[in-house]
Amino acid sequence: MDEILLVLTNLPNRESAQRVANALIESRAAACINMLAECTSVYRWQGKIETASEVPLLIKTTRAAYPHLEAVIRAHHPYELPEIIAVSINAGLPGYLQWIVQETSPTSASLP
Repeated sequence: MDEILLVLTNLPNRESAQRVANALIESRAAACINMLAECTSVYRWQGKIETASEVPLLIKTTRAAYPHLEAVIRAHHPYELPEIIAVSINAGLPGYLQWIVQETSPTSASLP
């Protein structure tokens, strides 16, 4: 089975988060996305400490689909340098992990 990844990214508002989530699911770059409640992020950007409200996304995908997923996020993300972090999933319910593989497979697009 292909390696399963959990990808994290943050968007500035719910509208942009929904736009990115829709693009990822429609393109089969991801099997499932959890859009979390707004949070506060504190970070240093271009020499200044910034505080921003952001909407986190938890994205389930595969190593094989990751390059496409990253390209879709970058194409739809409003930030100059978006956070895109992938974490390998070492264990999980086998049926759910297989479903992620199936949903991100290019051949699944042609299934009924």
